[in-house]
Amino acid sequence: MEEDMAIEKDDAAPIAPQEVLLQLLADLHAQQLATREEQRQSARERKSERRWSIGIKALLVVAPIAAGAMFLNVSGISFGPFRDVVGVVRIQGEIAQGTLASADKVIPALEDAFSSSRVKHVVVAIDSPGGAPAEAERITRAISVLRQKHPKPVTAIIGNMGASAAYMTAMHADRIVAGKYSLVGSIGAIIAPWQLDQAIAQFHVSQRVYASGKLKAFLNPFTPVSEESDVKAQQLVSHVGEMFVRELVAQRGPRLKAGIDYGTGEVWSGEEARSLGLVDEIGSLESLVRSAPDLKPFHFGPQESAIMRFASAIGRTAAATVVGVSLRDAGQGLR
Repeated sequence: MEEDMAIEKDDAAPIAPQEVLLQLLADLHAQQLATREEQRQSARERKSERRWSIGIKALLVVAPIAAGAMFLNVSGISFGPFRDVVGVVRIQGEIAQGTLASADKVIPALEDAFSSSRVKHVVVAIDSPGGAPAEAERITRAISVLRQKHPKPVTAIIGNMGASAAYMTAMHADRIVAGKYSLVGSIGAIIAPWQLDQAIAQFHVSQRVYASGKLKAFLNPFTPVSEESDVKAQQLVSHVGEMFVRELVAQRGPRLKAGIDYGTGEVWSGEEARSLGLVDEIGSLESLVRSAPDLKPFHFGPQESAIMRFASAIGRTAAATVVGVSLRDAGQGLR
């Protein structure tokens, strides 16, 4: 009994001071670690809050600017130039109403280029197979009027093609530049109506036409062509072609090679066109800019809006997909 009581007294013996101190130090260290972790977590949260705050503020600043830039891109509005430049106006694609190369699109760009005091040289960059002579006439008249109002050198630069109504526009510049492989010319006029009366006759369909004059409907594709209609159509294109040639001689007479019939509708390479006097020199927009290093090009358009470019890209992708599927199916059928 006494032995048991002695053992219990030994078990209840007090802990040594060194152990108490070590335990306190361990607890203190754990508290310090916990405090540091809390501080780090708090710092991370404050940093995250600052980032969000900066991001929101930046968004509030950038969003209106981006929206404004998008509006300007879609609307075609641009600022500048703010230094001396070569003003570039583009005529791309068919020259016709409703296209990017229509007079309604090109003339405002010409007005901007000519009226800017920063533009020292106007370049008409052409890549077009031609189009409506009346549209080209409006553009050339605008060039003549603007050149008188704002005297500046005007250069037409032909890229891949400058034919028919596109060349009609080019020949009103002070000089014409083209690439060696550019296609130039097609001076003349053409009417190419469809003749569908025999096709619809196979379905026992015909069109009855009442006209005030015998040539009022001479280009109607659903009625047979009369001899008088044939003669009238040829007279019309011949007359327009002759006017084109006379205008060519008036604009470039001294530079044209003698003894050449320019009204055949023929197309020449840039090299041939230069030898015939239709082109003044071989070059490009880049070579012209290099010849005047103090002047950088500034593009006045006209250009497609961002929406139109996006729509065009979708259209091209869809067309490529359809063609690809068709070719694939055709290939499978040939095997």
